[in-house]
Amino acid sequence: MEFLDVLIIGGGPAGLSAALVLGRARRRIVVVDAGRPRNAAARTMHGYLTRDGINPNELLELGRREISTYGVEVLVDEVTAVERIDCDDRDRATAFDATTKGGRRFRARKVLFATGICDDVPDLPGVAECYGASIHHCPYCDGWEHRDRRLLAFSTEASKAVGLSLLLRGWSEQVMALTHGTAASAKDRSRAEALGIEVIEARVERLIHEGSSLRGVMFQGGRSIEADALFFNTGQAQTCDLPLKLGCGMEDEEHLATSDKQRSQVPGVFLAGDADGDVQFAIVAAAEGATAAVVINKELQEEDRGEASTGSRR
Repeated sequence: MEFLDVLIIGGGPAGLSAALVLGRARRRIVVVDAGRPRNAAARTMHGYLTRDGINPNELLELGRREISTYGVEVLVDEVTAVERIDCDDRDRATAFDATTKGGRRFRARKVLFATGICDDVPDLPGVAECYGASIHHCPYCDGWEHRDRRLLAFSTEASKAVGLSLLLRGWSEQVMALTHGTAASAKDRSRAEALGIEVIEARVERLIHEGSSLRGVMFQGGRSIEADALFFNTGQAQTCDLPLKLGCGMEDEEHLATSDKQRSQVPGVFLAGDADGDVQFAIVAAAEGATAAVVINKELQEEDRGEASTGSRR
């Protein structure tokens, strides 16, 4: 059993940012990362000040290198169980036992989940070849690279397809909404058509592409259209169920709930990054990680002084 101040589960921007702050605060921490980042298919990452256009893997490598300066270990492994335990020391308000797939065991005073979410990528022929190059989920992340081109907004829910198409109009005047067999309401169709957006309700049969470059879409029934990029909104899911097993609540059907600077509903458990459903940018995830780290360190200091009140502040 290894004893820690904080166990950080997830080594993306949120987890590494928290590790940097806590490492500099001289805390004993380990970052456990399973190596399955949400943006694994992405070639570049955008919207991160001073790092715009960087390869996501390069950003993570830079982060790991920085936190190693402060003695932080990044363990490539997967945490399979986390259990809250009774704390022997009344001033140490919370404690958790965790086990990894590789057999490491930790006892930590606090746990930070920075495990993110995964996107429900459309299951269509051609998506795998184009995802990350000409098929994306976030216009803010990749819209600039396809500005003024022929853009498609795809969802299996008509309202989401139309909503995404309205957003994409900020990057191009050539936008179509694909509802994949679902009927758009008269209101949504009117909103789209007012901006010159065609709403196509036919089911998509396959994507037409050359390598990773999208060229168009073939629909059931034989119709085809030309296109240069597709953005989708087909839902998300948590990548890790351990927060829920500990008793953390959900903000909605897809995202974990946080309040009061990244605290969860479970004393001693914190959440940062895309999993909580806030603005899903890497730079926001990093900021949430730093915020959580400061609050965690404050709680640890209060406990060390015998002033523990963990879980009472909401």
